[in-house]
Amino acid sequence: MSAVFYERFERHAHGEGLKGHSTHYCAGCGHGLAHKYLAEAIDELGIQDRTVAVSPVGCSVFLYYYFDVGNTQAAHGRAPAVAIGHKTANPGSIVISYQGDGDLASIGLAEIISAAQMGIPITVVFVNNAIYGMTGGQLAPTSLIGQKTATTPFGRAPFLGQPLKVAEMIAGLDGPVYVERVALYDNKQRVRAKKAIKKAVQLQVENRGFAFVEVLAECPTHLGLTPIEAEGWVRDQMTPVFSLGVKKDDVGPPRELPAVPSFDEDEIVHAIEATSERAPRFASGFPVHLDPADVALKLAGSGGDGAQTAALLIARAAINEGYDATHIPSYGPESRGGTSYADVHIAREEVLSPASPHPHVLVAFNAPSLAKFGPEVAACGTVIYDSSVIAEPPQLPAGVRVIGVPLTRIAADLGRVVVKNVVALGALSAATSLFPEETLLTAIRQALQSKCALIPLNEQAFAWGVKSVKGF
Repeated sequence: MSAVFYERFERHAHGEGLKGHSTHYCAGCGHGLAHKYLAEAIDELGIQDRTVAVSPVGCSVFLYYYFDVGNTQAAHGRAPAVAIGHKTANPGSIVISYQGDGDLASIGLAEIISAAQMGIPITVVFVNNAIYGMTGGQLAPTSLIGQKTATTPFGRAPFLGQPLKVAEMIAGLDGPVYVERVALYDNKQRVRAKKAIKKAVQLQVENRGFAFVEVLAECPTHLGLTPIEAEGWVRDQMTPVFSLGVKKDDVGPPRELPAVPSFDEDEIVHAIEATSERAPRFASGFPVHLDPADVALKLAGSGGDGAQTAALLIARAAINEGYDATHIPSYGPESRGGTSYADVHIAREEVLSPASPHPHVLVAFNAPSLAKFGPEVAACGTVIYDSSVIAEPPQLPAGVRVIGVPLTRIAADLGRVVVKNVVALGALSAATSLFPEETLLTAIRQALQSKCALIPLNEQAFAWGVKSVKGF
């Protein structure tokens, strides 16, 4: 077994016994051979210590259990984008994107086309078994006409589209230098597959460019065939549709790699036309009265309520005070009339999880948001809601402080309903003492530095939010 494989596969039986030395793949599955040839290529080229394998969702995801290289798991279809990130951040690395057909040719089609057209030297191994393997045998972009799947029990009909010929599509782009389709159904084809995979990796070692190998592979489980019968099916049914051979071989001289990125603070500040000047600080310490180390907030409302902007301002205010802060937006299909929300974390040292499932503070701009997130507020937390649009708040957990503020009415009285989110920031400041008022006002002024005429109105909105809570 190649030294590129782990000595023991901890995923199986804790690495003990025979199972600790065998993959999980079904008998006759093509992934096993594709793994073998890729591992041998890495070993023979002597690049194990600088190889990064990117594997997404699907059967291909298990690669990181077996390969003793740098490993990254990507979201479904996004492996090429992650691979580009690795290559540009560390141009000397050898980056291999290992993907299946349901992943690469469906949800990831835009990513693979973009990556290929860029032509950055990365290697893509594309395993095409004409079916969604892991998720239950559904129709894949590469499923054949007439092929029965879990979602086409009577066979793929023409109106569902023709099988996608990915290798030909990639070869038609200007970016790639090498594209080949291979198979695994007999020894002759396996030798060709091994050579093609090694060549695709070697071209990256030589900085030649983007290389893509499509591997026609067997999936006996979802074909309902024995391994031998599945090999025959690939030979007799797949290859007439997906012709084997080199689709493009336009290898030129080595390409210039992207420049190694700089992480020097002064260079970064200059590049983004920012300033190294520290923002003024007003807090005497972390808001430990809310949490000793990490304060979670959630701001929620319908589209146009300004929850996302308010969340960004809170995060900026926290960063100005020298703390780590994150803002994660979630728009969703209900952003108009339902609820979209933003999660904010402010940590004394480092935010370990950006989600706020049980926030210390909830700001709700509409009734659906209050109903959805109010019951999840942490014990002894605070809820601020817009009493202009919520007549009666629902019953919330005991100990949670509930404060109604007429955010919309105050903003309307000021002449601009859109500043109700700034009214909410003033109310939040007064109700929680998260930071001194000047901390949040400074963040607001920073955000409006290109629209200075709006600063007085927003300061006024903030002040009225403070007064509404203090009972002025």
